[in-house]
Amino acid sequence: MKKSLLLTSASLLLVMTACSNGSSDNSSSASPSPGSSAKAEAKPDTVKVWTYPVHATYEDDLKALIADFNKQYPHIKVEYEMLSWAEGPKKFDVALNSGNPPDLYFHSVDGQYVATGLAIELDKYLTPEIKEDYLPGTLELGQIQGKQYGLPIYQYQWAWGGNKRLLEEAGIDWQKIQKQGWTWSEFLAAAEKLTKKRPDGSTQYALTTDGNGANNDFIELLTKNAGIPDVLDKDGNFQLGDQRVLKTMQFIKTLLDKGYMPKETAALDAKKRTDMFYAGQTAILSKAIPYYDVTIQNRNKDIDAGKIQGEKIDFVLLPVPHADDAKPGTVMGGEGYVAFRQKKDQGEEHARNTFLVMEALSGAKAGNSANELCLPFVRKSQQKEFEGKGKANPVNLEAANIMAANRVNPVVLSLDVTKADKMKQFKEQVLKPNMQALYAGEKTPEAIAETFKTEGKKFFGQ
Repeated sequence: MKKSLLLTSASLLLVMTACSNGSSDNSSSASPSPGSSAKAEAKPDTVKVWTYPVHATYEDDLKALIADFNKQYPHIKVEYEMLSWAEGPKKFDVALNSGNPPDLYFHSVDGQYVATGLAIELDKYLTPEIKEDYLPGTLELGQIQGKQYGLPIYQYQWAWGGNKRLLEEAGIDWQKIQKQGWTWSEFLAAAEKLTKKRPDGSTQYALTTDGNGANNDFIELLTKNAGIPDVLDKDGNFQLGDQRVLKTMQFIKTLLDKGYMPKETAALDAKKRTDMFYAGQTAILSKAIPYYDVTIQNRNKDIDAGKIQGEKIDFVLLPVPHADDAKPGTVMGGEGYVAFRQKKDQGEEHARNTFLVMEALSGAKAGNSANELCLPFVRKSQQKEFEGKGKANPVNLEAANIMAANRVNPVVLSLDVTKADKMKQFKEQVLKPNMQALYAGEKTPEAIAETFKTEGKKFFGQ
């Protein structure tokens, strides 16, 4: 999950999941299944897939899905490459910009992809049966302005995560928070209790995030909970020019000034943030996904087995607190596969074969990714396939379901490709460096708010 779940993803996956390269060795001469002689006689074709270690055993899932696919379509060879979360996005961007992307890429849909003219519109390939299989509101997570460009395999969900022992020692009613949420004022009151000196003289912080400039996750979590849908709203109106964003920046500065977050936040990367959580140096970390429950359970088992040293942790999934005058908003969206043609177009038959592979990697058995990651399914067939097989602590699964009721869909799905591309540029060129400056104490919230207004006019004319 970059925004991908992921793990868009996800900092714990960077720590827990190793990456590798591979390709299927299925031969186009494999025996056809009964009644598939026409498919067996079809022209041999190769579909290339670039993906990520979505969860710890995703490559095993992928091999099994491809093997099942080749029983029905032996003439279509599927070659895959397992990218790393750290370097994969850069590699894909280079390939896309050169006009030679893979046929399928694991990601959420992006207006930038559509703007290249290489993303394949999928509507003509979607059968009524496929559409009916998707749960309400989930197929739309693969659309840009109502046109289908991707097939999601799960709904990603961002939250905060807490150490149960540290929360309870501070008298924090985490179960109430899971059920009812909390405001920024309530979080500040809790943060004061959670911040203290440890026996070894080090500080236990209330909250830690990775502020080294690698992403905008922290500010996006907070702005969604301040009534700000994104840099733009679904109609393309600029959103970072009023008091809501100033209040958000002031809230973050308060966390830093009070010592509730580390002074060195600007230098913390995802691994350091996670290490601090494991060491009990922070009670809460941002961001967290439900899958952390499983990875931490596995870590506890390794501690019991003597494989690693450390304190076992009971993980608590927590909603992000919302501004006192705003409603809670949970950052959610869809991640799965997006289909592309190349500058040297291989034709309609290849495009259709690409969709066949895409559907095979997104169907019922592909729901194991949602099951492993403890994330909401997108298809009815996935729900049925994995019913009763959930892996997260039931209280955390319930908390995730409650948060899902406050889902804020990605604004980018509603924007035209030009505005979506400009919004992405604004996040990289304006939002990210200014957040870094805030963490480092180099700019005040007021100065940053003015910068947003000025740059908003330059980027969007508003």
